[in-house]
Amino acid sequence: MTSATDTPLPAVTRLIATDLDGTLLRDDKTLSDRTIAALAAAEEAGIDVFFVTGRPARWMDVVSTHVHGHGMAICANGAAVADLHADGRLIEVRPLDRVAALEVVGLLREVAPGTSFAVELTTGIHYEPAYPPFHLDPGATVAVAEKLLHEEAPGTGAPVLKVLAHHPELAPDTFLTAAREAAAELASFTRSSPTALLEISGHGVSKAGTLAACCAERGITPAEVVAFGDMPNDVEMLSWAGASFAMGNAHPAAIAAASGVTLTNNEDGVAVVIERILATR
Repeated sequence: MTSATDTPLPAVTRLIATDLDGTLLRDDKTLSDRTIAALAAAEEAGIDVFFVTGRPARWMDVVSTHVHGHGMAICANGAAVADLHADGRLIEVRPLDRVAALEVVGLLREVAPGTSFAVELTTGIHYEPAYPPFHLDPGATVAVAEKLLHEEAPGTGAPVLKVLAHHPELAPDTFLTAAREAAAELASFTRSSPTALLEISGHGVSKAGTLAACCAERGITPAEVVAFGDMPNDVEMLSWAGASFAMGNAHPAAIAAASGVTLTNNEDGVAVVIERILATR
C-alpha cells in the first residue's frame, strides 16, 4: 500500500468522488478551510466533484454550500442521486423492494435476536421503539419494521432507500458477516458506523454502481476517477476507481481496497491528494 504522495494518479483526472463522514468531514462534522479551498480549486480546474455518501439527501447541509458545477450527490449508499442545487431533490432512486426488505427483517430477527430496525424512505425515516436514539426525526412514525414496510397495495408506498439494523451487543463486523450469510441474495449489506449498525439497500445497489452510471452518462471512465473513503460502504467504490485513497483512519477493508492511503480526515487527507492532482496538471 502506497502513501498519498507515492500512489500513481490518473494521466487525466476528470472526477473526484469522495465520501463524507470520516473522510471529507472532520470528526466535528465540519470542513476545514483547506478542504473547502481544494474542492473549489478542483472544480475551477474543470474536475467534477461528487459527494458519495451513506447519508440521506436531507443530511447534506454539511456540504451543500460548497457544491459547485453539477451540484449532484450520490446518497444513501447509491440508492439515490440528489440535486443539491434544488434543496436535495431526488432525481434518481434505486429502491429496496419491500417484499425483500420484509424477508431480510425476518431473517435478521432469527440470526441476531435483539436487532432493532429503522426504515429510510424517500420521504423520511421511521423506526422501531427499541431503535437507538441517534439521528431520529421527531416527525417519524414509531412502529415495528413489519408495519413500517407494509403497503396497502404494491407500489402505493414511498420507495424504500434502505433499512437500518442495529444490534446492541454484536461486534460490527460480526453482525455484517452474519447478515450477509443469511440474506445476501435478497439485498446489499454494508456499514459505515463504528457501532453495530447495518445499512441494507436493494440487491446490487452500492456507491460504486451508481457512481459508475453517473460517470458513464458523462463519458468518464473509471481510469479518470479518483475516489476517497474510510469504511466498508466505500469498498466497492475504492476498488472501481482508477486511483483511490483510504483515509489514515480507515477500516482495514477500505485500506485493502484502495490503491493508496492518505492522511486522516482530521488532517485534511482528501485536500492533500487534490492539491497533488492540481499540481500535476
